[in-house]
Amino acid sequence: MVTTTSSRVKSRPETERKRTEILKAAMEIFGAKGSTNGTLADIAEQVGMTHAGVLHHFGSKQKLLLEVLAYRDESDVAGLAEKHIPDGPALFLHLVKTALVNELRPGIVQVYTVLSNESVTDDHPARGFFEHRYAKLREELAAAFDELCAQQGVTDTTRIATASASILAVMDGLQLQWLLDPSAVDLAEASSFAIEAIVNGVLRPGPPLETYAPDASRR
Repeated sequence: MVTTTSSRVKSRPETERKRTEILKAAMEIFGAKGSTNGTLADIAEQVGMTHAGVLHHFGSKQKLLLEVLAYRDESDVAGLAEKHIPDGPALFLHLVKTALVNELRPGIVQVYTVLSNESVTDDHPARGFFEHRYAKLREELAAAFDELCAQQGVTDTTRIATASASILAVMDGLQLQWLLDPSAVDLAEASSFAIEAIVNGVLRPGPPLETYAPDASRR
């Protein structure tokens, strides 16, 4: 029994190492081929295992896909003291920093972009994950806006929900453009510009776009 226990203790780091290796390979495969075309056989081949070996660690392709998404989110907060994105107005700066970090990890950005877009299709296994993720992020952004408005003495909070959704949409859209042509988009700079513009649009709304349009009556 002593030998068996010792063997189990020693095997845990090796098991975790192999799981991480599989997750990284799955991120690469799913990012390049999507979750439908990317197969467990592709992943197994990349890590030098059998299809059955991958299933032994994750049970099914669907479970592996969800683990990949969780692993991706964990990597976002790995360097933070509380292992969670900041609360309050500091969240806006964190998002800008995330865009800067993402420029150095195109593989992670690619798998997120591919899987999030795929998730809108019927019965996609990651749909629930992304629905929850976006709802949670909108909630946290709205809370950050509420706190910032209180600090700045802004009482009109009617734009907060729209602004929160817009920040997420802009960040995801910029990531897509950047993946298609990195030379055409400075991901960090464009993200910073957009987030700053949206935040200022809540704190200090400018004139409506109609102000800048030609007067139709003069045509």
